[in-house]
Parts: sequence; C-alpha cells; structure tokens
Amino acid sequence: MAFSNNHTLISRATKVVGDLHFTGELQLEGKVTGNIIAENEKDAKVVIADTGLVEGEIRAPVVVVNGKVLGNIYSTKHLELAAKGNVVGTVHYHSIEMVKGSQVNGSMINTQQQAVGALEIAADQA
Repeated sequence: MAFSNNHTLISRATKVVGDLHFTGELQLEGKVTGNIIAENEKDAKVVIADTGLVEGEIRAPVVVVNGKVLGNIYSTKHLELAAKGNVVGTVHYHSIEMVKGSQVNGSMINTQQQAVGALEIAADQA
C-alpha cells in the first residue's frame, strides 16, 4: 500500500480536544477527545499506539488499534486490532484482523456483507 508523504504524530504527552482531519498517515500515542477523520484519501491510515486513547469516532480506510477507542470505527478497507487493542463501540469494516488479546465491546459489522445484502434485496424487489 503506497502512502503519501504526509505523516502526523500525536505524541504521548499531547492531548487534542476537537475533531482531527488528516491526510496520509496519523500515528497517535497521546489522547484525542473528538472524531478522527481521513480527508478524501483512499490510502489514509490511522495507527493508535498502545498508549493512545480516542474518545470519539474514527473514519479512515485503514485503522490499526493497539490502544483504546471509546467510539465507533468506520474502516472502508482494513481494520487491525493488535494485542492491546480495546474498542468500546461498533466497528464497521471491510476486512478485519484480530490478534489474541484484543477486545471489542460492541457490535461488529462487515460492510462488504451489508453491500451484498442490499444488492440481494434490490434484486428481489425488481
């Protein structure tokens, strides 16, 4: 996967309050109280380190969680939950990888299956 030269680091001593819009790759080691949103980029990536905490939604094509997310995740390509990954909320994913030790306390929704189901319903109604 080719990423742009846009790399953003939120260090562990940093706290961001408000929505965070980004392009390229975002590495979060600190805390974000607000939503994290990838701006119109098909290869954008969010990486939540083991020290990272997000209190809000994450919307990005690729999301890697090794910290804690208190909110929903919308991943249009790939979601990876690493060993220390902890999500309290609904995860929407196209493909998912969960490592032993990761946790999801909420619903898991495969968006690929939703799209197939919607096509089948539309075909039945035609």
